[in-house]
Amino acid sequence: MSEKADYHEIIAEYKEQVRVLKEQLNELTDAGKSKDSALKRTLQKLEHVTEDLDKANTEINDAQHSVEETSKE
Repeated sequence: MSEKADYHEIIAEYKEQVRVLKEQLNELTDAGKSKDSALKRTLQKLEHVTEDLDKANTEINDAQHSVEETSKE
C-alpha cells in the first residue's frame, strides 16, 4: 500500500509542477505580447519621426535654394 501512496504523491507533485509551469508560460507569453506591442509603438514613432525629419530637410534645402537665388539677384 505504501507504493500506491508514493505514486499518488509523485503524481500530485507532477500535477503541481505542471500547474506552476503553465502559470510561468502564461506570464512569459503575456510579457512577450507586451514587449511586441511596445516595439510596434516604438517603430511607429520612429517612422513618424523619420517622415518629419525628411520633411524638415526638404524645407531646409528649399529655403537654402531660395536664399541663394535671392542673393544672386
